[in-house]
Amino acid sequence: MKIHSFKTNESGLNRFFGPLEAKIMHILWNGPEMAIKDVQARLVKEQAINFNTVMTVMNRLVDKGVLRKRAEGRVSLFQPTQSLEQFLETQSKELTNDLLEEFGPLVVNHMLDALEEADPALLEQLEQKIQALKKER
Repeated sequence: MKIHSFKTNESGLNRFFGPLEAKIMHILWNGPEMAIKDVQARLVKEQAINFNTVMTVMNRLVDKGVLRKRAEGRVSLFQPTQSLEQFLETQSKELTNDLLEEFGPLVVNHMLDALEEADPALLEQLEQKIQALKKER
């Protein structure tokens, strides 16, 4: 599953989702499988929100492949198709591949420039990854 709009002017999950989508995903990533009314009840604690609005957004997230929906009696239960960590891994990989495909060496240079401020542990990981790639060739 690939999120098609990455918003550089946002932060966190809002880079991938609209504000309500991000709140819903945050709720579902931090809890068990839930019905729409349970998600709405958590959202209402912050601001009043209509049940039908929550239902529409959750069903759109199912259509996008981010949520899974299953029926239990007359209630539909929703849960993410991936953990938050898996989602971020998938999306960051897609974004990196898209950037490399479109901008090639420029992206690599900018990433290397950003490493000047990187944690030494990250630099060590990068060095190990480069060594492994060299051995494969």
